[in-house]
Order: sequence, then C-alpha cells, then structure tokens
Amino acid sequence: MTPADCERVAEIRVRGWQHAYRGMMPQSYLDGLSVAEDAERRRARLARGEDGVTDLVAEDAGGEVVGWACHGPYREGEVRTRDAELYAVYVHPDRLGRGAGRALLAESVARCAAAGRGRMFLWVLKDNDRARRFYARAGFCADGGEESFEVAGVPVPEVRYVRPLSR
Repeated sequence: MTPADCERVAEIRVRGWQHAYRGMMPQSYLDGLSVAEDAERRRARLARGEDGVTDLVAEDAGGEVVGWACHGPYREGEVRTRDAELYAVYVHPDRLGRGAGRALLAESVARCAAAGRGRMFLWVLKDNDRARRFYARAGFCADGGEESFEVAGVPVPEVRYVRPLSR
C-alpha cells in the first residue's frame, strides 16, 4: 500500500465494516464511520512507518484497488511476539466472492511464513459466521481465546483463530 492508496483502502474498510458488521454492532456507529478520517489515520500510520506492519492491496485487472490486508507481529497486550497476526482483511462489498480476499490472506500467510513466524493469529467477531467460515477454509481454527471491545457502549465479542505457518 502506498499513500496514494489510503483513500481507497479507507473506503474499502469503512464500507466493509458497514456491510459485514450490520446487526453485530450499533448501526448508528456504523453509519457514522468516516472515509476521510480513516484515510487520514492510514496516511499518518504510513508516515510513521510502524515497524513490522505490512499493508497489502489487491487490484483488479484495470488497476483499481478492490481489497486490503494488514499483518505484523502478534500483539499480546503491549508486547509484540515472534508470532504473526492478521490485523485486517477487507474486500469492497461490491467485489466479494471473486478471490481478492483469498489472495490477500494467502499472501499475508506466505510472507509471515517466509519471515520465520511460527503461527498466525487473528481476531474475528464471534457472530461473523461468514468470516469465520472464510478463515476456517484457509486453515485457521478457533483456539478458545475470547475478548470483547466496546462500540458505542455495546460489548462486541471476538474469538481468536490461529494456524501454524511453515516456510
């Protein structure tokens, strides 16, 4: 991902949240998400050059960015471990089911394996059955880890998935 991609990636993330998380978190929160604010946060993060964090984009045949993934070290609280974490993978809702998400996930897994990471973790909303099936098809399994975060005063439960990586 380059700074020029930030606006489109923000659009993909915001539209992805609004599509995928409908009914799983307050609609007022989803409706209030701002592409412009998200893009600015992405540009600032890229400018800081967060160590070990990789952003990938998927483009269609015409060069339009249709998906985005981000991975890096697994976050155990404030500690970064030797394992990998998939922080996000989103495909624009109009482009779902065409392989961009699978390609982004496969590339993230391959890069983390090549870097010598032993496992890849990710967190997924507990009620997001579609995403849970997607990760299961890619070899990830729920490992019993659960936590919640709060959105507009409403707890949103997540479950942790993991898969071993091989070089």
